[in-house]
Amino acid sequence: MGTYYLIIIGISLVSMLVSNTLKRKFKEYSKKTLRNGMSGKEIAEKMLSDHGIFDVKVISVQGNLTDHYNPKTKTVNLSEVVYNERNAAAAAVAAHECGHAVQHAKGYEWLKMRSTLVPMVGVASNLSMFAIIGGLVLMQIVPLGFTIAVMGVGLFAMGTLFSFITLPVEYDASNRALAWLQRKNIVSREEFDGAQDALKWAARTYVVAALGSLATLAYFALQVFGGRRD
Repeated sequence: MGTYYLIIIGISLVSMLVSNTLKRKFKEYSKKTLRNGMSGKEIAEKMLSDHGIFDVKVISVQGNLTDHYNPKTKTVNLSEVVYNERNAAAAAVAAHECGHAVQHAKGYEWLKMRSTLVPMVGVASNLSMFAIIGGLVLMQIVPLGFTIAVMGVGLFAMGTLFSFITLPVEYDASNRALAWLQRKNIVSREEFDGAQDALKWAARTYVVAALGSLATLAYFALQVFGGRRD
């Protein structure tokens, strides 16, 4: 029990460090105006065009760090600061999200797997905690409680699996983005280094989240299977 809490505290501290570093990096690289003067929208549209993708729209959405690619609507959704700004941070994010569009167009297996899990994970995340906690309470009263708790662990495990499947998807999208930025000479050497650094820290947030989910899954599994009454 004590070991688990130490691990969770450690992961939480690392998560805070990564998150704060990411914000600092993006703020730093947002001050570096691109030599070519292109906005995030223009960079996204050019990357899509260079990959022969003409059925994906680039649109602006409200919020901060709300950038994402929607395979259902075929839209690259960029937050207002990324959509309109003309700096290394905006270039990195815009190209990264287009990396997902390229994955979709090429049938990237990890993306297809993640997309398949999305609706199931949405349901599982809402039910898992209720099933685990309810099952643990009922285990002290009726045998059925163990079954319910195990189902909850299984649902939580689905979310953990999703977080790990997300890792190759995110890293691959960044690799595609950086390769294109460099190959097409979209950014200068200094701008490229900034974009690469920003995406590196963004990817680390997914790593920390996956490890945190795995640690929590292990804790719940120990609680359920360790607390079972024969």
